[in-house]
Amino acid sequence: MYQFQSRIRYSETDRDGRLTLPALLNYFQDVTTFHSEDLDVGISYMKRIRQVWVLSAWQIVIERYPAMGEQVEIGTIPYEFKAFMGSRNFFMKDGAGRFLAKGNSLWSLLDMDTGRPITPSQEMMDTYGCGAKLEMDYAPRKIAVPKEGGVLREAVMVRRHHLDTNQHVNNGQFVQMAAEYLPEHFVVKQLRVEYRQQAFLNDVMYPMVFALQDSFIVEIKDTDGKPYVIVEFSGVQEEV
Repeated sequence: MYQFQSRIRYSETDRDGRLTLPALLNYFQDVTTFHSEDLDVGISYMKRIRQVWVLSAWQIVIERYPAMGEQVEIGTIPYEFKAFMGSRNFFMKDGAGRFLAKGNSLWSLLDMDTGRPITPSQEMMDTYGCGAKLEMDYAPRKIAVPKEGGVLREAVMVRRHHLDTNQHVNNGQFVQMAAEYLPEHFVVKQLRVEYRQQAFLNDVMYPMVFALQDSFIVEIKDTDGKPYVIVEFSGVQEEV
């Protein structure tokens, strides 16, 4: 397990003063990056060996969004390596140690030169180690997209601010794009994301939005109709 302490910043909150979903996702991204850097298997190391961990799927369950100024603890637990895949849990706790959110993620290790999956070395697996899985209701990795009923929204072009150090659209940026199509006062209690392909600078993306009974699915596709990512937001509509 790896963890760090933080405090919710004003810049991370919405108009109600609560942590935003994209900001929560950024905390989870940051903790796994800090973990790798502190183990000396971070960004520079991965570039040197020409390998990269690419996120394949997210599931995040939110109990409560903390308010601006709250003290929080963010942690991550690698718990399984299988072939070229690695699995990690995440959590955020409040100052009293209560869970605010729990997450599960699936990662694929790729060769940077060929783009093909590669099995992590025994040394890398030993460096990370494996802990015990968090108790939570684990959802399937794949998200079922309705065959009809979607509404096509305005196309989005990938800009420089969407990119990360791997020069593709950051996984959190995809979620932030998709969240723009949620109605006002819809509170997300569970996020699921299935990543299908990488998006690069100047790619044009086409969001298709499906409104279901208690959830919204946003499928962001390329010019050929193949999905980059599928995002499912489940939650409740708050009374105003």
